[in-house]
Amino acid sequence: MSTKKAGGSTTNGRDSTAKRRGVKRYGGQAVHAGEILIRQKGYWFRPGLNTYAGKDWSIHAGIQGKVAFRKRKIEKFNGRRELTTFVMVVPV
Repeated sequence: MSTKKAGGSTTNGRDSTAKRRGVKRYGGQAVHAGEILIRQKGYWFRPGLNTYAGKDWSIHAGIQGKVAFRKRKIEKFNGRRELTTFVMVVPV
């Protein structure tokens, strides 16, 4: 009779919790000042007019209005111009 339990490893229990990133308010939706528009890691989306980026790159609405997305070409550090999406809040 053994005096110890089986010491094998389990196959479960190694997943981290989801970070719940992504777009939270879409184009045309009404928002209040301070609401989170996008949660992201890095600058996938850039803050535009009437928005600001938090410490963790999440983009917040600066004023009350409607969300709008615009694509613009901006110059990167290596000299190439790439298409980048900007998020802005248009006052109503």
